[in-house]
Amino acid sequence: MKLKKFGGTESRIYELVQPIAEEIGLIVWDVRFEKEGALWYLRVLLDHMERPVNITDCEQVTRPLSKLLDELDPIPQSYTLEVGSAGLERELIRETHFDACEGSPVRVRMIRPLEDGTRDLTGTLLHCDKEQVTLETADGELSLPLAGIAFVRLADFDEDEIRRANDSAEQA
Repeated sequence: MKLKKFGGTESRIYELVQPIAEEIGLIVWDVRFEKEGALWYLRVLLDHMERPVNITDCEQVTRPLSKLLDELDPIPQSYTLEVGSAGLERELIRETHFDACEGSPVRVRMIRPLEDGTRDLTGTLLHCDKEQVTLETADGELSLPLAGIAFVRLADFDEDEIRRANDSAEQA
């Protein structure tokens, strides 16, 4: 895994959408300009720190952003604009994502299994830098090389709840 940075188009769009989102209390989690098949998609992913992003939030960003994009025409080719929630179990791909999520539960998938055969890990994100991700797991602190990670996602789970469920399943 390599930490991503905004490209030129994404950076320009971020600067356009950020004040719109901020005005209604939202955070621009990510901007992606991606080609899928023959089509281009401009995806703006939103977050709200205290509640889920809803369809009204997306609409309140889409309308003024779409108007601004039509006026300024910062992207020469045709594309489809999509504005949505970053999602509960969003992938962490930028340095700012890792910084914002320190102390949060995460799921990590390794490209290749670790020495003990483990490929999927869960824990609390302690730190991330350009070289590694550090987690607090049930077995203690663990540092994983970024180059060996397929993805890191926020996790929406209670580890004690998962352990209790696993223990109950083993007893049954």
